[in-house]
Amino acid sequence: MAERAGAAAEVSWPPWTAPIALVGGLILAALFGLFVDLPALALGVKITTSHTPQGIELAQTFVQDIAFVAAAVYCAHLGARKVSAWQFGLRPPRAGWVRAAGAVVVLLVSFALLSVLWGQVVDVGREKVLDQLGTGVVSAAVVCVVAPMAEEILFRGYIFSALRNWRGTAVAAVITGILFGGVHAGSAPVLDLLPLAVLGVGLCLLYRRTGSLYPCIAAHSINNSVAFSNLASLDVGEGIALTIGALAGAALVVFALGRIGVIAPAPVDSRLAA
Repeated sequence: MAERAGAAAEVSWPPWTAPIALVGGLILAALFGLFVDLPALALGVKITTSHTPQGIELAQTFVQDIAFVAAAVYCAHLGARKVSAWQFGLRPPRAGWVRAAGAVVVLLVSFALLSVLWGQVVDVGREKVLDQLGTGVVSAAVVCVVAPMAEEILFRGYIFSALRNWRGTAVAAVITGILFGGVHAGSAPVLDLLPLAVLGVGLCLLYRRTGSLYPCIAAHSINNSVAFSNLASLDVGEGIALTIGALAGAALVVFALGRIGVIAPAPVDSRLAA
């Protein structure tokens, strides 16, 4: 309690930068996509509005994720602010990893139950994301490792944190959840966007509770791994292996970023600020 009382003030990113981060991320994604499309077209790859080869779709998805992170980092630096990775939530959970893991389980079980109930009420249809990206190892890495990390940095690490300075946790979580669901409109069935928005709200509350983005990345990665396994018709063993591999992959990225100094420990008086 004494350590909690001594925590530093929360991240003071202006609320008005939240929509800039989202729109900027989408614009950057479109611009970065040109670096994929133009060389492909020059090499004779056929790309139309109705058909894009899986390899191109995969590359576009990857650069979109990079664009999301770039937009968040850029907006965080507005006003010549000094920015560190821990401000995006890349720091250990304040109540410990065991409690954080428990919170992740609660969120995922709750979302699974909601998804089952939602599926009983409406016919959401089949997701086409793997039809676009394929079911190979690289596709699994992008869907289950890269996308969860990039989306969590943008939506929970930046947008939610900025909006919380405007109207508090509840309003920020709802708005962020809606935006999170909406950004999946191109890859998920329309009727599936509502459960995704609810998941987005839950991830915001998970971040607020744990004070760390790592549990959110883990929950997001597990959810995507389960979805990938179902869509790719993997058996139970393969699905478990994919989930473990995705979590290990995310941990490896964090470790590598820590080794090169991108992720550094938060100051003692700021570690608990969420």
